[in-house]
This record gives sequence, structure tokens and C-alpha cells, in this order.
Amino acid sequence: MKRIDPLPSGDERAILVSLLDYHRATLLDKTAGLDAAQLAERTTVSTLTLGGLLRHLTFVEDVWMVRRFRGENMPEPWASAPWSDDPDWELTSAAGLSAETLRSDYVAAIERSRTILSEGNFDALAALPDQYGAHWNLRGIIAHLIEETAQHNGHVDIIREALDGTVSD
Repeated sequence: MKRIDPLPSGDERAILVSLLDYHRATLLDKTAGLDAAQLAERTTVSTLTLGGLLRHLTFVEDVWMVRRFRGENMPEPWASAPWSDDPDWELTSAAGLSAETLRSDYVAAIERSRTILSEGNFDALAALPDQYGAHWNLRGIIAHLIEETAQHNGHVDIIREALDGTVSD
């Protein structure tokens, strides 16, 4: 199965099918060439943290909805973040923030996204293109946010279980 980027616009069926196929192919790609022992091996080499993931998903909400869809400048802290010094700043900067700040910033980004979503037509195209020049429609952006959040929730499950044994549904 060839890994093809999800469609940036189209009807619900086309977008959802392309997302599903993308994730299927990604799984196959990521596990290619490994034997059974390698597939069963556990690793803890990742530098991801729960706070970093909260911060990253806050950034994802803003970059897709505020910046790309609306075409507006990024809100703080993104607008003045030292991206040239640290391209992963949203992940690394979380270590210096309280749990309350991380959670409230994420909730605020969700609210900004909800406001934009409530005012937007699913067929409306983003004001700014992606890195390949495609103008995603709002439907495609929502599907991407689902993808991004779902992916990182898998990481969150693993990290949380390693931290304190909590296993979620």
C-alpha cells in the first residue's frame, strides 16, 4: 500500500477515506522490515512529555485554524517564540510551565478553533496554503486536527501508563 498524503479538500467520504488509507499505509511503512522480536520490543527513548504534547496540540490548533484557515497572525506565545533557535519550541518550552497554564492555553486554543468553526462553511478554503501550495478546506482541516490529536493521544496513553500506571479506555 503506497503512502499518499490525505486530500486537502473534498467531500467527507473522500477526506475520511484518504485519512484512513494514509494511517493504514503509515502503520505498514513504520513496521516494514522488522521481525517479531523487534515488533514486541518496548522502548523509552522518546523525549516526548505530556506537557510537551499539550503544548504541541495547542500550537496545532492555532496554526491550522487561526493562521492557515483565517490567515491571521499567530497569537502569543507563538508569535514571539524563538523558532529559529529551537524548531521544537512548543515541545521544549512546556517544561517551564505549570499544569494549569498548559491546560488553560490548550482550552483557549480549542475555544478559538470552535469560534472559527462556528463561523465557517466546511467548503470554505483556507486563506493560506500549506507547504505544498494546497488550500485546505475547513472540512479537511478538521479531519487533520482529528488525525493529529488522535496520533498524539496514543503517545499520551503510553507516557501516562509509564508515569503512574494509569491506563485509559
